Amino acid sequence: MTLIRNEDFIQSVADALQYISYYHPLDFIQAVHEAYEREESPAAKDAMAQILINSRLCAEGKRPICQDTGIVTVFLKIGMDVQFEGGMSVADLVNEGVRRAYLLPDNVLRASILEDPAGARKNTRDNTPAVIHMEVVQGNTVDVKLAAKGGGSENKAKMVMLNPSDSIADWVEATLPTMGAGWCPPGMLGIGIGGTAEKAAVLAKESLMDPIDIHELRKRGPSNRVEELRLEIMDRANALGIGAQGLGGLTTVLDVKIMDYPTHAASLPVAMIPNCAATRHAHFTLDGSGIAELTPPSLDQWPQITWDVGPRAKKVNLDTVTREEVASWQPGDTLLLSGKMLTGRDAAHKRLLGMLENGEPLPEGVNFKDRFIYYVGPVDPVRDEVIGPAGPTTATRMDKFTGPLLAQTGLMGMIGKAERGQIAIDAIKEHKSVYLMAVGGAAYLVSKAIRKASVVAFADLGMEAIHEFEVEEMPVTVAVDMNGTSVHRTGPQLWKEKIAEQRAIEVT
Repeated sequence: MTLIRNEDFIQSVADALQYISYYHPLDFIQAVHEAYEREESPAAKDAMAQILINSRLCAEGKRPICQDTGIVTVFLKIGMDVQFEGGMSVADLVNEGVRRAYLLPDNVLRASILEDPAGARKNTRDNTPAVIHMEVVQGNTVDVKLAAKGGGSENKAKMVMLNPSDSIADWVEATLPTMGAGWCPPGMLGIGIGGTAEKAAVLAKESLMDPIDIHELRKRGPSNRVEELRLEIMDRANALGIGAQGLGGLTTVLDVKIMDYPTHAASLPVAMIPNCAATRHAHFTLDGSGIAELTPPSLDQWPQITWDVGPRAKKVNLDTVTREEVASWQPGDTLLLSGKMLTGRDAAHKRLLGMLENGEPLPEGVNFKDRFIYYVGPVDPVRDEVIGPAGPTTATRMDKFTGPLLAQTGLMGMIGKAERGQIAIDAIKEHKSVYLMAVGGAAYLVSKAIRKASVVAFADLGMEAIHEFEVEEMPVTVAVDMNGTSVHRTGPQLWKEKIAEQRAIEVT
């Protein structure tokens, strides 16, 4: 009988969550670098360069890869010959490890978990509870696989009950474009097949814990139907031309993972969950000998990437920019922003519009007239930081607020990640506004451009409070111009056609 001590379990979970907050899996870095080397789309190549540079900075500085430090998911395989010390439940042990990791003073992680999700949505302040899957198996060890999954990618999860005769690859190919770019491609697709609806979803999530090995599979050739399906889906997904950050390019998916389970003769449950550019997971085993050790990777394993937009970038002073200047910006232009901007996410938008509808004045310090708003929920600063990692959140969640906010405040522009929906594009065109895109998955790199930061309203919302940032040369891309042209529509369509043309040439 193996005795697992409480402290060993708790500290192992805490150490692993800290570890994955700033160390990408090396297989992921290698896969992104290979995609970067192959990429022909300048916009996609720029995005991947920022992701790779950000990753190295995080590994060096031991700060989060992404401001969204995720919801913790844990898979436990507990041996039947294991005994746990004391009176704490396994779930309590996991959650104490999460609490300890997220509140660590040297690397505070963002608390994103809200209780009462259909009601008050109150932040638990320590990122608990985790989502825990436990299985009792033969043996005398505890195998732990854990991940910190960002909301932007988790929100793009899809599930379907297909007919047994339907094509899974057809469904994936049709569904992937509907997911937009909020999952921050390039990344992995986890697919669960079989069982029941909930089993398929769990399989899809667990499949994402495996390392990237699609190139090895392609080299040796598939040995079963699941491996054939992995390769087919990979090829069809990348032929869509969605590309890094949805800007159009050769690589959208780095690997396709599939786990399956026996299912009812009348059923074909399929779940698809993407992993983002902040792929974070760790595996370890507890055998009663103490705290699990995770060996830090060598920084030599990261590619030496430089990113310089050069003379093609336009420098913009946010404190003096005019609508006439904004009107000259073209879709796909690279801008370097300097000056002051306000921030705001879902909760702040909802509260602001409630105040406007009730005829209440906006809080002091919140004046959007001819200004820009950045969709972000930053990590708290540590040591001498102005702010912690502060990458963009998914802009589409703010679409329903966009028209009223533009109409009632005189807001000039918005900054976020991923595409905008038609309702937002129409509002941007009507009010002669603009939407700029920052790279998701480059949060620490973005924070380096923030020179000053202060909370100006709604401090009770925690990471969703309204801040004022003063930035210096923050890189963004014009994603929707004043005329309503969206690069997230034009870019993928262009590259889908280019890829099809290239494949036609290769066939002939």
